[in-house]
Amino acid sequence: MYKLIVCDLDETLISRDRSISEKNIAAIRKATAAGVKFVPCTGRGYNSVHPTTQQLGLFDQEGQYVISYNGGAITENKDEKLLYFQGITFEEAEALYKRGLTYDHLCLHVYTPDQVWVRNFYPEEVEYLASRQPCTEIFSDDIDFLKGKEIVKAIYMNTDYAYLKRIESEITDLTGNMDVSFSSNRYMEFNRKGVSKGNGLRRLCDILNIDIKDTIAIGDNFNDLSMIQAAGLGVGVANTIEGMREDCDVITENDCDHSAVAEVIDRFVFGEK
Repeated sequence: MYKLIVCDLDETLISRDRSISEKNIAAIRKATAAGVKFVPCTGRGYNSVHPTTQQLGLFDQEGQYVISYNGGAITENKDEKLLYFQGITFEEAEALYKRGLTYDHLCLHVYTPDQVWVRNFYPEEVEYLASRQPCTEIFSDDIDFLKGKEIVKAIYMNTDYAYLKRIESEITDLTGNMDVSFSSNRYMEFNRKGVSKGNGLRRLCDILNIDIKDTIAIGDNFNDLSMIQAAGLGVGVANTIEGMREDCDVITENDCDHSAVAEVIDRFVFGEK
């Protein structure tokens, strides 16, 4: 029996209208009652996951966990105990920020453990992040106010994937010590090299003494690929992007708007059709 499920949030567990279906909630509660750990695994910060863990009955619970910042942090839900943290340097964040300002229509995010600082906060991004992530808009051409603070990661946002891929090829002088990933069909994310959802899953398995073959990973986009490949069973929901579908062991019949996570739990944890 699978012992641990790691699951992406946006466009996987959480539907496009930002809700979690009652069917998903019931399936997750049934799995956790049976002793299976359900671990949200997200590019967002751990403080933004509280509404989700509250809905799932996992908030402030001992022995339950969240992997956040694409694997940059692992926390136990009880008292939000930080078990692992790895960020980028201020100098790296500053260089990405200043280079990002040279591109047109690029929204810039810089993540500290308790906040997201956003420059060029375009209306489509304000709308997308509403209820997902607390943010503070900034207007300066530098981020000197963050000197001395822990910085988790940085993000470039644009909904044109080809544009982001072109930028990626043009900034390799800045990203040699980073892992670059893509998510939500709008983000290019910059983490410390070696930080990924897959390595977050491996670290949590080590902490809990769980064999990684006894895990399921569920996701939909490129920043989920490392955990899908690492897990014993790697699942893409029906709305998984084309570029990684062949790397999934299973593609669900249902998408994020139709309880795909419940489908996985019913089928692979409880053996139901």
